Amino acid sequence: MESIALLIGSSLNAGTVLAIASLGLLINEKAGIVNLGAEGMMLCAALAGFATVVHTGSTVAGFAAGMAAGAFLAAIFGGLVIWLNTNQYATGLALSLFGAGFSAFAGSSYVQEKLPEQAQFVVPVLGNIPLVGPALFRHHPMVYICIGIVFGLIWFLYRTRAGLVLRSVGESPESAHALGYPVRRIRLMAVMAGGALCGLAGAYVSTIYTPLWVEGMIAGKGWIALALTTFATWRPARVLLGAYLFGGVTMLQFHLQGVGVNVPSQFLTMMPYVATIVVLVLISRNPTWIRINMPTSIGKPFYPGA
Repeated sequence: MESIALLIGSSLNAGTVLAIASLGLLINEKAGIVNLGAEGMMLCAALAGFATVVHTGSTVAGFAAGMAAGAFLAAIFGGLVIWLNTNQYATGLALSLFGAGFSAFAGSSYVQEKLPEQAQFVVPVLGNIPLVGPALFRHHPMVYICIGIVFGLIWFLYRTRAGLVLRSVGESPESAHALGYPVRRIRLMAVMAGGALCGLAGAYVSTIYTPLWVEGMIAGKGWIALALTTFATWRPARVLLGAYLFGGVTMLQFHLQGVGVNVPSQFLTMMPYVATIVVLVLISRNPTWIRINMPTSIGKPFYPGA
């Protein structure tokens, strides 16, 4: 039972990274923008967050630095695809490659650095409950903040006028423009907000999840986050459930190795990516789900004068 509690707890921790990044990408896509640069943004944010904590000792400052790095790179991406109408897919891939290369170059001097010890967080009373406490109530506050972000995003998208405007920009930018809404500025703000969340996820990886810096440490989590938005059919609550599912698959490989299951490590390592492909294939079998929930202008440029 203790091993099950440990597996649940590690799955929540791993799923938090994917959930935060996926929520950022969901905001982008709700506004009609596809950003394939999540991996690069998360890498640069991971480096920014780690370096900040090394020099300041403050995890909060590290999170802020990661969010700033993600928002900055997203702003560059947004300027290119929103105002210059460059291809969103090619620009996002370029951003991902740039982030991987730049973080490897700039982070070479931080490979041997160590972060200060982090105090273990335990929810009072609940954290002491046998089995349930270790599984659910002994995590970093960011795990619980992530759940709050999900509910906040649901409220924003479906209960506020600003959320309605954002969704209208993703559904029909021409109609939103005709009503006087600044489509390009709204899209840029959405892209930067999404970049900030991707940056927060990257900083969480390097400062809390695996408190160190090594080249390529995001290890494909940005691509899985992209797949999660489709898996969740652009619904925040489903993003959270999907993130925990994929987090569980990721941590299951370590759990199986720990209990001595004789399975090749290469097979276990590829499990999260196989699960991603399988889920996308299953989702694609029902095109109605995609057609109903997918923003109709996603990936398409907007020409105000057209």
